[in-house]
Amino acid sequence: MITASLVAVVIVALAFDYVNGFHDAANAIATVVSTRALTPRRALIMAGFCNFAGAFLSAEVAATMAKGLVNPAVINNQEVVLSALLGALVWNLLTWWWGLPSSSSHALVGGLIGAVGYHVQSLTSGGIFWNGIVGKVVVPGLVSPLLAILVGYLIMAALLWIVHLNAWQPNAVNRGFKNMQKCSAMLTALMHGMADAQKVMGIITLSLITAGICRPDDPPPVWVKASCALMIALGTSAGGWKIIKTMGSKIFKLQPIHGFAADLTSSLLLHTTASMGMPLSTTHVITGSIMGVGASKRVSAVRWGVAKKILAAWVFTIPASACMGALVCMIVEKLTGSR
Repeated sequence: MITASLVAVVIVALAFDYVNGFHDAANAIATVVSTRALTPRRALIMAGFCNFAGAFLSAEVAATMAKGLVNPAVINNQEVVLSALLGALVWNLLTWWWGLPSSSSHALVGGLIGAVGYHVQSLTSGGIFWNGIVGKVVVPGLVSPLLAILVGYLIMAALLWIVHLNAWQPNAVNRGFKNMQKCSAMLTALMHGMADAQKVMGIITLSLITAGICRPDDPPPVWVKASCALMIALGTSAGGWKIIKTMGSKIFKLQPIHGFAADLTSSLLLHTTASMGMPLSTTHVITGSIMGVGASKRVSAVRWGVAKKILAAWVFTIPASACMGALVCMIVEKLTGSR
């Protein structure tokens, strides 16, 4: 049954999707902009189109968000889902304002934990699937940045070996990798759409299951896929310049070869984890890739002070957004009397 609260959930979910794209624009274009392989405007337009296309490539992450992290059966009103979205949205806006590339994925997971936990007045009553949280979110969230650092380091080392073996001149290397980076940035943006747009598809599908419009085994409806793809594309096209600056220059000064290596690393890892249904942070993966690429030059080339601030945002995102989700759920349920 379509209710006003269900409509509100869809509207706020799409708003979150837009902010997700705005917040995470740096994921797709920071490297290609900082190396000047593309102008910022062209990079944003490219990322928007690729985000839209990538959203249709898979549905595994959407399934995880809809029924793999919390139990739809215990969510007997739409206010719970709405509270989770609002909690995540507030945290996303705060970290955007501070210029920290935190995880929208983890913010949404934290919002769900807090809202559902408050609603059922327990974190252990079966409302939250902790095996799914740990196996699909926490462990991959811890491993992925480290894996991205390692893979980025190895790919960059291999590229440098090829350049040295062929005795290519620096100008030729820069020209060649600038052109190659246009393709690698498109691939990163495509994988970003595949990984990130699905999170909101899953949240809207969770609401539709709660409302009895969809069955638990149903995939996201076509209109849900299309609207989520469109909103993340529009948000990415708008861009988040504070985070783009952090990702593109404050961690490590990128050259075209470094940008290509970081994009390739990110694309490989994001495709793999999205295919496994893991709502992984694209921010974690791409930041780790840039660190690994920078460390291949020398460890001191990476500005680890900035990296520590980013790490702090990673650590606090799930608990902070969970607290916000619980707080919003308390306020909403008291105001609406929906408990």
